[in-house]
Amino acid sequence: MFRNFLKKSIFLVLAAVILLMLGGCSATTRDLSSDDAIHYDEGYDFSDKKAIVNNLVESLVNKPPLVARYDRPVVIIYGVANRTSEHIETDGITDDIRQEIMQSGKARFVNKVQRDNIAKESNYQYGGNVSAETRLQRARQIGAEYMLTGTLRSIKKKQPKQMRLTKKTLQYYSLTLELTDLQTGIIEWTDSAEIVRESSKPFIGW
Repeated sequence: MFRNFLKKSIFLVLAAVILLMLGGCSATTRDLSSDDAIHYDEGYDFSDKKAIVNNLVESLVNKPPLVARYDRPVVIIYGVANRTSEHIETDGITDDIRQEIMQSGKARFVNKVQRDNIAKESNYQYGGNVSAETRLQRARQIGAEYMLTGTLRSIKKKQPKQMRLTKKTLQYYSLTLELTDLQTGIIEWTDSAEIVRESSKPFIGW
């Protein structure tokens, strides 16, 4: 009798644990605003990209040389070098920077990514399939006046090993951009945006 009671009790406890685990593992979703600063750890994320881009674009369009230009000079972006230890797609940074600057009306951009496709289309139009009246004119592309480049760096520091219930990590990110005059080779503008974040995690936990 007691053994049967014990077996039933164990069975009920195991069943309750399984139900709790299944309930805790169920997936949920919710919509978030891209304007909210959301961080799940100390690592680089989309909120950091948005903050960095906003700070640097504001600086670029409100300082010389672009602030004094009304003819929308042509810029070419040669990318942001990733000098961090993380796999960060810096193309997303340059895409957002280009979009924000174009919306400000302060500059135009050479479509460097599509240069090969532009050349293919040009060759096709001059291959005999397109009438001379409608095909594009060669040697009419606009040369860039400025080149925009950048470097993304990071430093990570952890607390020394000591007797404590939590461990802290300090993460530093810095993005530096440079606008270079292609005619003279002179850097006409440069600025950097920094993010410093501290995370605290318990030694024991999920």
